[in-house]
Amino acid sequence: MTDQAEKDAAPAPAATHRLFVAAILGGSFLLFLVQPMIARMALPRLGGAPAVWNSAMLVYQALLLGGYAYAHWLGRVPVRRQALIHLGVLAVAALWLPIWLWDIDLPADAEPGIWVPGLLVASIGPLFFAISAQAPLLQRWFSVASGGRDPYALYAASNIGSFGGLLAYPLLVEPNMALGSQSWLWTAGYGLVFVLIAGCALLLPRRAPDVPHVRHSSEAPTRRRIVHWIVLALVPSGLMLATTTFLTTDIVAVPLLWVVPLGLYLLSFSLAFRDSPFLDWLLPKLTPAFLLIAGSTFITGNHDYPYVNAGIGLFLLLLVAVSCHRRMYELRPEPDRLTGFYLAMSVGGMLGGVFAALIAPLIFDWTYEYPLLIIAAGLLVPQRYLLPILEKLWRGETQVALVKALAAIFLISLLVLIGIRDLFGLNAWAQSSDFADRTAFLGVALIGVAAIGCRPVFVAALMGALFLLGLHQALEVSASGTRMRSYFGVYTMTDLPNLRRLAHGTTLHGVQLKGAWSRQPTTYYVQGSGVGQAMLAAPGLYGPSARIGVVGLGTGTLACYARPGQHWQFFEIDPAVVTLARDSGAFTYLSQCAPDAKIVVGDARVRLEQQAAGSLDLLALDAFSSDAVPMHLMTDEAFAVYRRVLAPNGLLLVHISNRYMALDPVVAEAAARGGWHAAEFRYQPMMTFTASPDARGKIAVTAEPEPEASASDWIALSPDPAVLKRLGDATPGWTPLERKPGFTGWTDDYASIIPVLRPAAMPWDKGAGD
Repeated sequence: MTDQAEKDAAPAPAATHRLFVAAILGGSFLLFLVQPMIARMALPRLGGAPAVWNSAMLVYQALLLGGYAYAHWLGRVPVRRQALIHLGVLAVAALWLPIWLWDIDLPADAEPGIWVPGLLVASIGPLFFAISAQAPLLQRWFSVASGGRDPYALYAASNIGSFGGLLAYPLLVEPNMALGSQSWLWTAGYGLVFVLIAGCALLLPRRAPDVPHVRHSSEAPTRRRIVHWIVLALVPSGLMLATTTFLTTDIVAVPLLWVVPLGLYLLSFSLAFRDSPFLDWLLPKLTPAFLLIAGSTFITGNHDYPYVNAGIGLFLLLLVAVSCHRRMYELRPEPDRLTGFYLAMSVGGMLGGVFAALIAPLIFDWTYEYPLLIIAAGLLVPQRYLLPILEKLWRGETQVALVKALAAIFLISLLVLIGIRDLFGLNAWAQSSDFADRTAFLGVALIGVAAIGCRPVFVAALMGALFLLGLHQALEVSASGTRMRSYFGVYTMTDLPNLRRLAHGTTLHGVQLKGAWSRQPTTYYVQGSGVGQAMLAAPGLYGPSARIGVVGLGTGTLACYARPGQHWQFFEIDPAVVTLARDSGAFTYLSQCAPDAKIVVGDARVRLEQQAAGSLDLLALDAFSSDAVPMHLMTDEAFAVYRRVLAPNGLLLVHISNRYMALDPVVAEAAARGGWHAAEFRYQPMMTFTASPDARGKIAVTAEPEPEASASDWIALSPDPAVLKRLGDATPGWTPLERKPGFTGWTDDYASIIPVLRPAAMPWDKGAGD
């Protein structure tokens, strides 16, 4: 090697390392800023239908995979030429700055599967593609610039940057900046990253004819090794989404909760992609044990301690993700094969996301993807015997070890049968089903923990434990046909002697009484509630031919306020809800009270924009399933849509009951800026007092709330103050809606839930929305 070549190949100083770290961190930060930012831009125009967001997710995955494939392809050319090509790609992509959703007029019947990908690709495709490639590409450049140093540790910087962007958007950027300012901030960040990447390119050697990144010097990975990489990436990616779904469906629907699983998933790379003898000793023992115990207890969906249960599930996700990603790190190739390694990782991540987010809601009626991915993790995570004596127990000659494993699996199967004896009519085996389940689980768990290191027995114990504590109950409900799932969640019907309930995850979605009371409105819609009062007043306000619209169908409870001659329309985003309320026969509010009501399927704001001006007299906005808030239905522009579709003296009812957010300041600002007059009604169920003697003969007075009535907050708005006065005269209790000093209202350009979060959960016993 010549003196110049030796100089060119000399190891990079610390400053070089810092420059590459900054470039990688900055690019990943931008990548996780642009996704929620473009989603906020698209929401008012495209709506929140699942087809829209599924299409968006596929676009992101495809662009990320394309960026990694592009980085892999660039390995065919010398690194200096790679730098020129990539800087050229970055420069061309800069023509799409500043970021904004392209102004394309979508037809009313636009197919999301076609239009959404086209719109997103046209708006951010080149930028997303160029930025997504920089992490693997710069790692390869660093290996060249540093004389062959291991670049994999730099992947930690990439994921720290991603984690920073993930937290920065909802906590800092969105609450403090309008979308226009966010776009210019991202543009400035893109310019900085371009300069950093150019600086990295200048550090590449000018003469390197034998650089191993053009001609591979290491052995190519086998197909089995590549498949192993893909599967190791698939399970944590799918488990991250499955954990999010399970938490928000069966545990607790806290705002911004989705940030935590994704953040832990990203941090797992930073923990895994580095040398750590401590992790190498701890993970093979801790992860299988926690997987067996916590994975089984988590799927029980315990609601008594939801935050504790959520913490268990999140810690389990972190352990599985670190274990799988650490195994990937151990199986990593030499730096000259780096981009192929990351391409396989990207394929696995995409497949995990597609399975958990797209396929699972179509083929399962419950979150079965979660236990399936837990079992897959049991097959993948490294294991090590907890004690030397246990290793001696399971190891030995092949035939002896096989006999031991088969005997243990037989014992596990027997314990599972004891636990679920009700399915086989074996009630005499124990007096309590819970007692049998827990006793059998304890036995299975002990065998499983003792078998850590003997994978066949451990996986059998894991499957048995999952089956005992959650799966067999879930399968029973699925077999009964009382549950349905869509992209919006899991709907479960519960049939009791006097009523039938519909739950959306942990949130009550509607109740219908049976028999003579089947037409009686219940929960948030009883006659004493704000919406109940407005519906009863509608004939007096608008005559016998009142035109009434409802955003959010639920079980169809509000239909039983319909009167002959009135014209009713429901706007519902989820076709599964329409099936439950109208087609299944499980709930009969619609068929009994408003069989001719029109149901419009799709995002309410998009559909209302297609309605004729002044076509409704009364509109009830009740679209908040669980405790989620569709922001685009609460902005100034959305209230302008409602005002346009209402008659000049029309009435808008907004349901704002929510455990975690105080939404009245949002509505108050929209009302003040839109020229509405507004009043609020806080309803508490009436109490029935009963006096009866206790065991000592003393008279005890007990108070019971009104049957199947729920506390609720409703806001009434109208451009005509006389309408609110007549409503208030008919039923006292309406109070003027006051603005909150210093609060900034929501618009399509600016909205944040941070200022409206409650410091603690409020006593909405069942949640918000029908």
